[in-house]
Formats: sequence, C-alpha cells, structure tokens
Amino acid sequence: MKLGPRYKICKRLGASIFEKCQTQRFALSKERSAANSKKRRRPGSDYQRQLIEKQKLRLLYGLSEKQFSSYVEKALESHANPQASLFSSLESRLDSVAYRMGLASTHRMARQMVSHGHLVVNGKRVTVPSYKVSPGDVITVREGSKDSGLFQTLKEKSESVSLPSWINFDVEKKEGLLKTAPLFTEQDVAADIGAVFEYYTR
Repeated sequence: MKLGPRYKICKRLGASIFEKCQTQRFALSKERSAANSKKRRRPGSDYQRQLIEKQKLRLLYGLSEKQFSSYVEKALESHANPQASLFSSLESRLDSVAYRMGLASTHRMARQMVSHGHLVVNGKRVTVPSYKVSPGDVITVREGSKDSGLFQTLKEKSESVSLPSWINFDVEKKEGLLKTAPLFTEQDVAADIGAVFEYYTR
C-alpha cells in the first residue's frame, strides 16, 4: 500500500499515526501549521469529519481501503455491538497482537515481522499479517529468529510496554497468549469508531 509524505498525512488527519510523526519536531511543526491556518480555517462538514476518522483508523492498522471496508461490513452484519466487533476484529489480527505484545514498535513493523515468518502460532509458522488469532492461541518468536537483531533489545523495550488486559507476554520465552477476545471498552482508540460507521452508512 503506497502512501504519501507521512508528515502531511498526520497533519491532515490531526493524529500521529506514524512513528515518524511521534517526535517533538513533528509536534512543533504541527503547532506552527495550526497557528498559521487558524484564521482561515472553516468548520468542517460532517462528511469531512467522518472521512478523517475513517482514514485515521484505516492507516493506523495499515490496511487498504478494500481490506478496511471489508472489516467494517462484517462488523455491521454482526448481531453484536458493531464498534466492539470492528475493534475486536482489527485487534485480533496477528500483526496487531504482535504489536500489542511489544514485539514491534509500530503496526507496520509488526506486519513486516509476520510477513517475514518470524512468528509462530500454536507451533505453526504464519506469514499472513491478517491471520485471526483466537483466545487461547500462543504466539511465539520462531526459534530461528530469536537471535535476530529484531529481538535483541526486547527485554529493555518491554519495560515501557503496557499490555492490554487480554494479552499475556513472557519476555524471557518470547512467548505470548491471547487470553480473551480484545475488549473495546478497555482500550483507547485513536479514532472515533462511531464516525467511521457513519461514513459507511451515510
């Protein structure tokens, strides 16, 4: 999936969804841009707001429009709470679980990690980032990858990682467990999921 300049995308969406935007330099640049455009900015329409929230969530998980709309469609068709259903589906992806465990510092890095075959699920090597992880599944760094530079500083990095309630991770074994389905009410989301559904059902 090709993207334009990350800085411009982050500024347009008003969210630091890329690692490159999570710096003091970007924060200062964002403040200057906001100050310069404050006087000439007009109130956005509902459609614009919905589009921005949709793009935030889609790009946060690194999905194409086709992939993301498919998740939304399935959530709308479910008999459960659509917002909770969408969140659970996105967070149950193997790349999302790897990111939440602290194996990667960004969703993009987690996606590449899975694609390159560094992880196994229940003893089976998986190379599909969208692979759906189910409660009870055990995710482990592949034996041949444990000495890779990707995981050399994992122990130090894990100290700053806050695990969500539905995940366990043993940094010594480089092994994690999805305890339950991801819980929407216990995790802050970087986008208004309600606005996302408004966009697709307008």
